[in-house]
Amino acid sequence: MSSTSGSRIVVTGATGNVGTSVVRLLSEDPQVGSVLGLARRVPDWSPPKTEWSAVDLASERAGLAERFAGADAVVHLAWAFQPTHDPATTWRTNVLGSIRVFEAVAAARVPALVHASSVGAYSPGPKDHAVDESWPTHGWPDAAYCREKAYLERTLDTFEREHPETRVVRMRPAFLFKRESASEQRRIFGGRFLPGPLARPELLPFLPDVPGLRVQALHTDDAARAYQLAVTSDARGAFNLAAEPPLDARVLGELLGARPVRLPRTAARSAIAAAWGLHLLPASPHLFDAVLRLPLMDCTRARVELGWLPERAATDVIQEFLEGLQQGAGARTAPMAGRKVG
Repeated sequence: MSSTSGSRIVVTGATGNVGTSVVRLLSEDPQVGSVLGLARRVPDWSPPKTEWSAVDLASERAGLAERFAGADAVVHLAWAFQPTHDPATTWRTNVLGSIRVFEAVAAARVPALVHASSVGAYSPGPKDHAVDESWPTHGWPDAAYCREKAYLERTLDTFEREHPETRVVRMRPAFLFKRESASEQRRIFGGRFLPGPLARPELLPFLPDVPGLRVQALHTDDAARAYQLAVTSDARGAFNLAAEPPLDARVLGELLGARPVRLPRTAARSAIAAAWGLHLLPASPHLFDAVLRLPLMDCTRARVELGWLPERAATDVIQEFLEGLQQGAGARTAPMAGRKVG
């Protein structure tokens, strides 16, 4: 890191699920002198050493290079999940906006870029053993989220060849949850009017057991700690981030006290597709197809090179998130605003 007074870090998407955790940890880090949080809407939240600036990455005139000037690292987290019925809109924000960030990093000669990739960038892979960071990152082409994450992996391949002076880190986390993200994620994936109290385990007479539905989860704060370590070290390259155990119907059934019942893929997908087609459910059937094909990730590299280990088990993460759903939990930023429905 640079000066003795501490490094200057810029965080895009600083008011979302990951951004709020990353900003908080960086603001508490003695190695960090200042944090500039970029978001579409400036929040009513003032962590130590943190300033805010309103930026829309979908705009051609974002003025990013000026904001990045003098930064020791840029942590790029900004991402739009909706509207899922209009992939051109998310492409403009997620892909074209990210390319603007990368170009501004190069123009401002920022020494380090830490980019939020995802398990969703990976090509279909195994569910019975974990893969490392060398697994292909071509995504599942039918799902916009995976398509966009995979495209940016190729963009960063080119960026690294053209700008070897910039240290590039690609974080590939599993699904990220925390109590404060519950209301935001309910709106993004379940719909604005899905009642949070329905998340009570005692209301689940059975749990759908869909073949291939075996995924990994991670507490957002644990992921943020990996970002913090990447910023304050000389690490470069890709890092898988996930907690144990992998989540499937058996594990969730034990956690929730619900009996797993086998449900064919076609039946589950048809129900999701019908709800999505009627605009009752924001999560698309294409994303469901991708989730069934995501590989399990091996996180050895993060443990060895970053010294990172998750502090919370995946089952504890889900339990905390469900409690947040029931309570309408949130935080003091526009994306994370709490709201109890039902």
